[in-house]
Amino acid sequence: MKKLTLKDVAKQLGVSTATISNAFNRPDQLSASKRTEILDACKRIGYTGPNRAAQILRKGQSNIVALVLADSLDYMVTDPVANTFIQGVSRVLRENHKHLLLYAGDSESIIDVVDFVDGFICYGAPRNPDLSVQLKQQNKPVVTVDFNLEGSPAINIDNEQASYEIAKAALKPGDKVAILGLRLIESPNTCRIYDSPLLDAESSITHRRLDGYFQALKEVDIKVESDWIWNLPENAGMYAVQAAKEVLSCHPRPNVILCMSDIIALELLQCALSMGIDVPGELRITGFDGIEEAARTRPYMATVCQSSVEKGMQSARLLLSGENKSMSLPYEVRLGETI
Repeated sequence: MKKLTLKDVAKQLGVSTATISNAFNRPDQLSASKRTEILDACKRIGYTGPNRAAQILRKGQSNIVALVLADSLDYMVTDPVANTFIQGVSRVLRENHKHLLLYAGDSESIIDVVDFVDGFICYGAPRNPDLSVQLKQQNKPVVTVDFNLEGSPAINIDNEQASYEIAKAALKPGDKVAILGLRLIESPNTCRIYDSPLLDAESSITHRRLDGYFQALKEVDIKVESDWIWNLPENAGMYAVQAAKEVLSCHPRPNVILCMSDIIALELLQCALSMGIDVPGELRITGFDGIEEAARTRPYMATVCQSSVEKGMQSARLLLSGENKSMSLPYEVRLGETI
């Protein structure tokens, strides 16, 4: 069926195109009864109003905000940290009568949507680095979260300091330490990093966490070689289980394992307990993020708690305000029962 145009509708209803346009866009130009009459007639013939895309291009405003996620949508919406962040963003946008568009960080380009959104919130460094370049080059406002983009305001916590604090609480001189990290190198598999070049070392929050661990390790005179650092390509259980089984099968087995997320730490804890390993007697474990599951497990996970909902809300407020200021949000180190 051919899409009805403004002219088609005006001809069918026997009114001017201006009258149809006013009914949808300028209700003050018509009486209430006349507007209702026009809208009801349009509904009967299947006309829903002027072309929305053309209106957006003409007015330069859509009331839509794009949330660029770090990775694919199917992965990110199942991640509990990302999920609560999205809730925070959505809450503020809804309060301000704005709409949310989720955009995958492994997409080829943002060009397809840049003309139809009012701005971008970028949650984590996109897996496709070209998106970061494109975000810098376009003229819509951008707020970044958990990474920095030159010239754009950012929402972060002090990942390096937080990691230092949780590691320092767990470590003792003479410990044998392993680290289970996230996207430290460009590899699709769970593996030790060995001599592989670090990925996005300047902008990635996981590298800031690694820096924090190293600072704490240095203060207790412990050196962790690269073959005792694992890379997990995603913050997902299947990769965490594989890393947990590998690290717990090592000889000698580490007695401290620093994990860059609670999901990794929880899988490691369950694997250790199933092997009869006493936590924290034989093995101390730290997590990061403070997800709800970490609060429910026993022994209670030692972790860094950050409010992902608050982070999402603040990023949306910052974008809507138009202010060019960065924010560092608070966090809490919970020592729990695993160290």
